[in-house]
This record gives sequence, structure tokens and C-alpha cells, in this order.
Amino acid sequence: MRTRTLILVITLLLLFCGRLQAQYYEADSTYPKWFVGTSLFVLVGNLDTENPPNFAQLNVGYRITEQDVVTVSAITWRYAWPNGIHPIFNDAYKKPEERFPGYVREFGITLAYTRFLWNGLYAEVSAMPTYQVFMNDNGNRIDDGFQLFNSYRVGYHIKLFNDMFFIQPSICITHRMYHSELPDQFRQLDDKWSKFIGEPGLNVGFNF
Repeated sequence: MRTRTLILVITLLLLFCGRLQAQYYEADSTYPKWFVGTSLFVLVGNLDTENPPNFAQLNVGYRITEQDVVTVSAITWRYAWPNGIHPIFNDAYKKPEERFPGYVREFGITLAYTRFLWNGLYAEVSAMPTYQVFMNDNGNRIDDGFQLFNSYRVGYHIKLFNDMFFIQPSICITHRMYHSELPDQFRQLDDKWSKFIGEPGLNVGFNF
């Protein structure tokens, strides 16, 4: 369901956009410096009726040069299965035996650096320290934690509607670089899965 919805959203964006353009060039000194946006791909996950992530993300970015961009993001979400299980590409995500005895709510601030390599092609690295709250099935807090969550991304920047908006389809590797000790039952399930996971991405934004 989520995959079909994402494909439909991407198709509609491409059908109704104006002339597609790539990234900015040195000869263009009037390109917009600031932008705000979010992750459309993850936002669509909120439509999940079984395990909605209650995801929210706000990106605020600044183009230092035509090729160099920094972005700060505020993010929150919740999950009841280990982060090492991909919610779309791994069937174990919905298996009851892999589910945490509760869920984790995270609050994070991300700092990202983007470098445009050629035309609209870009590479990005980001680091996100997060504050974790571990809840049991009764909705009671059982512990707090900390995680450092990194992302390594390659994507393409597409301008829409005379550069008022943009979309950035991408491929990403996420890396749970460090996390504090998890509650025992959470840890036993989490330790079974990799600290790395690959996923598609689709950031959208508004320039100003």
C-alpha cells in the first residue's frame, strides 16, 4: 500500500511540474539561497494503519555556493520493530516475534552537508543525535537512551514550477553508529539485525 502510494505521488509531481531543470550554475547568481522541506517518502509511512511511525520532519537548508549546501532538520518518529528491519523490503518487519515489547519514540536534530557533483547529481552525509524514550505495551516509560544515527546518500535534484519547488529522489545507507544500552528485551531483538540499512528517499522542498 505504501509503495503504491509513493509511486502515485511521484508520478503526479512529474506530470504537473513545469520544465525540469538540474542544479544551479556559477553563471546564475540569482539562485535561491534558502529552502524548507521534508521527507515525502517517510511521511507516506504515516498512512500505515498497523504501525504508524507518527513521523514529522522539517528541513531548513542554506546554499553556501552553487555546489555546497548545509541543512538542519528536526525529526521525530516512533517504531515498534528494530531499525535494522526495513519496513517495506523485509517481511520480518510485520512478524509478531520480531516486535519490541512496546515501542521507541525518538527526537533528533540532523546536520547534513550536500555536495553537488555534476548537474543535479549530489552526494550527502548527515549525522543525527537522537533522544530515545522506551515505552512498554501499556504506554508507560521504562527507560531513556541516546543514539547517533548517520546517513550516506546519493541522489538527484529536480527543479519544479520555475524553481519554486524541488524534489530529490535518492538512495541512502543509514548507519546506527552508536546507541546507549537498550532495555534487555529491546536489546535481544535489536542485536539480531544489522546497524546498516539501505532505503530509497524522496525529499521535497520550497525555495525562498
